[in-house]
Amino acid sequence: MSDVIEPKPPAIHFYPAGCFFKSIDDIKDKHVTVMGLGLNGGGEATVRFLLQHGAYVIATDMKTEADLQTTVDSLNNDAKLDTSRLTYRLGEHRIEDFENADCVIKNPGVKYDGNKYLASAKAIETDISLFLAFSKAPIIAVTGSKGKSSTVSAIYYGLKQSGFNAFLGGNITVSPLTFLDQTDETTPVVLELSSWQLADLRGRRLLKPKVSIITKIIPDHQNFYHSMLAYVNDKKLIYADQTKKDFAIFDFDSDPAADGGTLIDNWGDIFAKECKATILSYSKKQLPEGILGVWQDKKGVGKARLSTQILDTLPQDYEKTTETVLKDLIVPGKHMRSNVLNAALVLRIMGVSPDRIIEVLGRWNGIEHRLEFFHECKIGKTTYRFYNDSAATVPEAAAEATQAFGSPVVFLTGGTDKGLDLSPIAVGIRDNGKNIVPLANYLLAGSATDKLIPDFDANRIPYNGPFENLDKLLETLKSDIESGKIASEGGKSAQVIVFSPGATSFGMFKNEFDRGNQFKSKVKKIFS
Repeated sequence: MSDVIEPKPPAIHFYPAGCFFKSIDDIKDKHVTVMGLGLNGGGEATVRFLLQHGAYVIATDMKTEADLQTTVDSLNNDAKLDTSRLTYRLGEHRIEDFENADCVIKNPGVKYDGNKYLASAKAIETDISLFLAFSKAPIIAVTGSKGKSSTVSAIYYGLKQSGFNAFLGGNITVSPLTFLDQTDETTPVVLELSSWQLADLRGRRLLKPKVSIITKIIPDHQNFYHSMLAYVNDKKLIYADQTKKDFAIFDFDSDPAADGGTLIDNWGDIFAKECKATILSYSKKQLPEGILGVWQDKKGVGKARLSTQILDTLPQDYEKTTETVLKDLIVPGKHMRSNVLNAALVLRIMGVSPDRIIEVLGRWNGIEHRLEFFHECKIGKTTYRFYNDSAATVPEAAAEATQAFGSPVVFLTGGTDKGLDLSPIAVGIRDNGKNIVPLANYLLAGSATDKLIPDFDANRIPYNGPFENLDKLLETLKSDIESGKIASEGGKSAQVIVFSPGATSFGMFKNEFDRGNQFKSKVKKIFS
């Protein structure tokens, strides 16, 4: 018998049902502390919303005013805001700001467990909980480990192009509070929700989406969670309060990469057994008879099977229950096609015809930082096309980026470790007769790269670097191209260069979006 005592996982925190503020008018003259002003817009949007509705606000952040100057200037220079009601507490937190506040609005990246400031708060809300409490809009909510942002963006684009007055917000860096007053029962709102944002809704009974989607689940944020099960349990909150009249879309395919030590290779089965909504599935192969949802045929064409009961509720009448809903796409990659196919299913649920879905989604050109084509230049007889995939923060996504173009790429990768197994990158690109092996690999320095290098060595994968910054990496890459060290694969006239880190960006960059923007800027300068 072992004498080792395993540490107990932190207690799961439940929030009171409903919202602290009984109405928007109830915000007036309340004292509210916003924990996490930040640079990504969520904290700023919350401060704006509270000031516009008459609250006294303390904005507190461990970052200094110099760090947050852009956000501070944006608030201070807005003549429409009564900044006499705004106090900044930057570079520190003070316990009295939490104890004396009527309510604290927390940043989703801040853990409740063990946080003395949050423990002292009388009430805690988030921008998401405020929005859900006050908006009557039908919600289309998306979570998962891979493909969330692409899925919500494709859904939003499809809705707008199909005539809906739709809105997009959440983890995609747009706070829904920025458009709250423009929503009603007729305006669908697409929300990308991280596991942290979902955890902040536990117990509130505010999230009741018309449609929920859980994209591919793989190990992620294991430096934040104590286990894979804890991470997935937060994801499950997306469907916790749905009913049979709602729809939930889950993965039908088994996937060993989903395991994370749990011996579970298909989370979709687990979700479907628990969820009370009408279940729809997505798959990379034809769904068995009786299973409703979407799949890709051998040519990648998207098919949808819905019951006559579901079709009967739609605005238009269609005789077929199996329909083609997706054909050609501008954006590359099989995984991207799966994301867009889920968007097609949502559009179908919303009553958009199959022909219109094919037309609209065929025009969607993807989103920033996700296999984003942004620059090309000619060196010698070869045109080099650059793609920014900085939002690929898990190794599986980086591995898929190397396979997305159907021919060998020049692969730029690496970053900061977040407690994940990095081996999927090496496994995904090693020469086994099946994978498309990159033409060359360039590594950006970081703790994740330190874990990645032994995998590359073990699989005899050559690499350049690691480089301490993007400038040195790109300058070396350009020199190698000009000297003939790197030539296009098979003498082709075009060659893809893709930056897909498969890791986070802490230390060298503010976040993955800053990393992507810096990458694009430096490429355009060095490869002008």
